[in-house]
Amino acid sequence: MEIILTVFVVFIILIIANIKIVPQAHSFVIERLGGYHTTWTVGLHVKVPFIDRISKKVNLKEQVVDFPPQPVITKDNVSMQIDTVVYFQITDPKLYTYGVERPMMAIENLTATTLRNIIGDLDLDGTLTSRDTVNTKMRSILDEATDPWGIKINRVELKNIIPPKEIQNAMEKQMKAERERRESILRAEGEKKSAILMAEGEKESAILRAEAKKQSAIREAEGEAEAIIAVQSAIAEGIKKINEANPTQSYIAIKSLESMEKVANGQATKIIIPSEIQSLAGLAASCKELFKD
Repeated sequence: MEIILTVFVVFIILIIANIKIVPQAHSFVIERLGGYHTTWTVGLHVKVPFIDRISKKVNLKEQVVDFPPQPVITKDNVSMQIDTVVYFQITDPKLYTYGVERPMMAIENLTATTLRNIIGDLDLDGTLTSRDTVNTKMRSILDEATDPWGIKINRVELKNIIPPKEIQNAMEKQMKAERERRESILRAEGEKKSAILMAEGEKESAILRAEAKKQSAIREAEGEAEAIIAVQSAIAEGIKKINEANPTQSYIAIKSLESMEKVANGQATKIIIPSEIQSLAGLAASCKELFKD
């Protein structure tokens, strides 16, 4: 009875010991008698004691690995150090388990050789300005190479590009010269815009002054014209009144003599007197003699 109880207890312990729970985003690779049997996914599983064994527990989450700087040489023979960051995910636990020994070391070596090949086709300036291109090429090459290993390369980033010290000094001097050049250009453009604005202001001021002078002249001319019209209107009105009053010949003669007096007071040295006015002057003299008698 004790033996049966002991066997039962051992059996229960074995069953409990072989009950496995696979957590989320994980997979277990199961071997049976030394060969691949199946892949457990999320959930509760029981393996056969002494026959099945868990060969590998695989993490299916996206993983990030930062590889140390790798020495590379550009097309123009510049040596530098570049370290990369690789984002990958295991898509096939079976291939990942049996595809390659030490997958992380394999990815690191593959990354280094791929990086050297790509940088070897670029010069220094191309390397510094073509990170996106290098990242895209490396991701494509690594993803294709790691596909038989059950690994998918999602993204590759060049983390740091470290050129030699003398190249860094030359780049700093170049950047300083470029900043000074841009500053000079901005200063010149500012002075140019300022001169243009001043010239435009002077132009607008001159136009406004000319327009004001023009308006003043127009108004002055209009005032003089209105004055002349008023004087002539008054003269015409006076003549009209005289005509309406039916002036005598003697009155006309006197007005003519007054006009002659105004003419004589002028600056002219020679005066031509119409014959009509001369006869009127004679008539006035005759009248004067008669009054004396």
